[in-house]
Order: sequence, then structure tokens, then C-alpha cells
Amino acid sequence: MTTSRRRFLKNSAAAVTACASIPYIWTSDAAGNTYDDDLRIASIGVGGSRGRHNRGGTIARQAAKFGKMVAVCDVDSIHTAEFNAEKKFAGKLTEYIDYREMIDKEKPDVVTIGTNDHWHVPIADYALRAGCDVYCEKPLSLTIDEGKHICKLVKETGKVFQVGTQQRSEMGRRFLKAVAMVQGGYIGDNVNVNLAIGGSPGDGPFNDTDTPEKLDWDFWVGPAQAAKYSLERRKFFRWYMEYSGGKMTDWGAHHIDIAQWALGMGSTAPVHCDGTGKFGNVVPAGFNWVDFFNGKASLENGYNAATQFNIDLKFANGSVINVNHHYKSEDGKTNFGNGILFSGDKGRFFVNRKKLTGKPVESLTEQDNKDLDEAMAKLYKGKPFSGHMGNFFDCIKDRSEPVSDVNSHHRSMTSCHMCNIQLMVGKALKFDPEKEVFIDNQMANDLCSRPSRETYLGKVEGSAVKS
Repeated sequence: MTTSRRRFLKNSAAAVTACASIPYIWTSDAAGNTYDDDLRIASIGVGGSRGRHNRGGTIARQAAKFGKMVAVCDVDSIHTAEFNAEKKFAGKLTEYIDYREMIDKEKPDVVTIGTNDHWHVPIADYALRAGCDVYCEKPLSLTIDEGKHICKLVKETGKVFQVGTQQRSEMGRRFLKAVAMVQGGYIGDNVNVNLAIGGSPGDGPFNDTDTPEKLDWDFWVGPAQAAKYSLERRKFFRWYMEYSGGKMTDWGAHHIDIAQWALGMGSTAPVHCDGTGKFGNVVPAGFNWVDFFNGKASLENGYNAATQFNIDLKFANGSVINVNHHYKSEDGKTNFGNGILFSGDKGRFFVNRKKLTGKPVESLTEQDNKDLDEAMAKLYKGKPFSGHMGNFFDCIKDRSEPVSDVNSHHRSMTSCHMCNIQLMVGKALKFDPEKEVFIDNQMANDLCSRPSRETYLGKVEGSAVKS
């Protein structure tokens, strides 16, 4: 059974009712950590020894410092048992495979989501409707329409929602300072961006194998089209377009986010997208991706995300973000595989997770740095620099908007998805940021959503989708 993911999002949004905020009593331990024993936290998707992307376990452990961890959920029961065996929590956690059962029975106040990417929005939808505040790993959305849906739902429920783009909070606040420098005019006007995020591997085809014991593989696949198990499909899901978007939605979710924030484009989207690229070697030239997602075309089991790309995202104000798998300037003097290069009419500088460098940075005076500290505090919405998870719980206290809010993240992800869609369609695209649709390209608009299997999606009154 299949149904339109777009129809699910549209119908389920109509069933939302606003949830009242719950008052919490916060105390501090001897180390100064703020926590609340009555704040119930549950984590979905924690990873473990049989996975590879175990960020879900990391954010769960971080969240546990601010409240009482009561339950853990993962479709691999080996992983829930491993997480429970750490004994870092107040008591033994109740273990679940089905996130719906966990939320319904445990009634947590806070949920962390660290599953594979294509599960983020369906689980977040269920948690928000149940009255939970949500911390969800990036990339939040699999499609543009999913992003539109979750933005609307967060607004209607009034819940606190933090996306795990931790470059906004952490990494020595290098990225935050970079944003403040661009917005403060330290490299002048007419700022454009070149960024590199690496390319996905293109290996395959791979052999399907038997599913390991204690893994509910069909639940792992969930809303995506049915597929047989292989180790590559599970551990390296980011390189499959069925479950993610390759490096475009992996590192792109970080670097494109910072670039748009710095350019003041956090509340809009590009108006034009054009470039070239190459997909994994199991994808033939001219492949029809719409038919693939609709189940009318198939690919061998292999990495099918983009391996190479050079794409320009142009905004209405004329600013351009150039997205590369690897950036090399025409004169060959600037060459990098991961990072962001901001260039204005008065200079340029480079930032990644290890460094913030360039003449404008080296020329900063003591007063400049004080001014930038003030600007960074404003960008951080007046909250203390308490780390990304700390910011989430600070906002739970006063019901304010986190630094990585769902709306700006949706706009950044729209750019990421636009890049992938442009490569799938193979033509330059025009986009209307207000209506959030492509102009005069039906195939591109068809790729703004995905059909979904009904299995394992939450039951919502009045929705076409039922569990």
C-alpha cells in the first residue's frame, strides 16, 4: 500500500491542536548543570555497534544531563540494549522498537530524534502532536514539502524545536563569528560564497543479504519503498537518495545553512539554481527520478547520490552561493575540500570547523572583537553560549525560539534539495520563494515530495495515512 507523502502532510496538518506549555522546575547540581528531574526525556534512534552514524546516541546522552531519561527506542534491539547497558541514567530505561508505542505509553516531555534521515519528519510530526518539545538531528527534511509541513506544525503546536546544526553554537563559535563579520560589513558589500562539502562515493552494485537478527528491517525502511537488506544500504544510507540526499544534505545542511545566515537569506530561498554534476555509477544518464520514487523505475543496489557537482544558487538580491564537491579557483591558488569562502568587495576570509582565517580576520582590532562579541550574542538571540543542546533546554525554560530554529533550517534545506533536484532534472531551475514552488518545471515540482508507504506512519484523525 502506498499513499502520497504530500497528501499525508497536507491532511495531518489539519488535525493539529495547540498544546499548552508545561511549567518545569529547574535546579542546578554541584557542577552548575541545570536539570529537572520531572522533565521526562525519551530518545529515538540511538545507534550502536551495528551502525555507523551514531549521532543519535550522542544527542541522547547530552539531553540526559538536563532531565530524566525514561525510554529509548530503536528498530535494532541490540542498540537499545547497548544504550541501556551504559548505566548513565537514573534507572533502567524502558526499551521500544516502535516510536509510537513509546510516545503513547511514556508520554515524554522531550524527544530526541537521531534516526536515519527519511524518518525525521514522520517521527517529529508524531512527537509534536503528542505535546513533546523536539530536538531532531539534521537534515530535518527529505523533501521541500516535508520542510513546509513541519514549519507549519511547529507554529501550530507552539512546541520548542531545535535542529542539530551545531555549527551555529559550537566549533569554537568560529561560524558564528563568521556570520557576524559578514553581517557587520567587515568584507564590504556584494558578498558571494564558494563552499565545498565533499562528494558522495559512487560505489555499487552491492549484494543483498539476510537481515541480521534483532533488527526490524522493514521498520527501518519505513515510509520509503520496500528494499532488501544490505550492509551498505543500512550503514551508508546517506549515499542513497531514498533515505537521504548525499553530501548535499549532509555537509550541505551545515555549510549552506551558515552561508545563508551570513548573507541574511535565512528567511527566504534562492530564485535560480543551475549547475552540473554526476551521480553514483548505478544511475544511468537521463534517469527518471520521478518514476523511481513512484516505483515505476528501479536502480541496482548501489550508492546513487551525487558524487560531483558545481552548482550556483542565486538569490533575489543578487548574492550567489556556489556549492562544490571540491572548490578550486580559476588561478589554482585557492583549493579546499571542506569549508566556506566568503568574498566581498573589501576582502575575503575562510572558515571551517578547524579554522577562521584570512586578512579581514587577522586585521581585527580589540574593539572589533568586542563589537563582534556583541553581534554574536544578538545572533544567539540573547541566550548564554551553553552549547547546542544547552540552548535547546534554555529555550524550553522560557518557551523561546532556539538558535537553530525550524524555519531558517527549512530555508537552508530548500537550497540543499534544490541542488539535488537541479541535478535530477538536468536543467536550470527558477524558484518562487514565496509560493515555494518551481516555475514552469513540473518534474522539479514533482520532486518536492515523495510517495510514502503507509506502514509505520502515525495514525492521525482525518488523515489518509493510518498505522
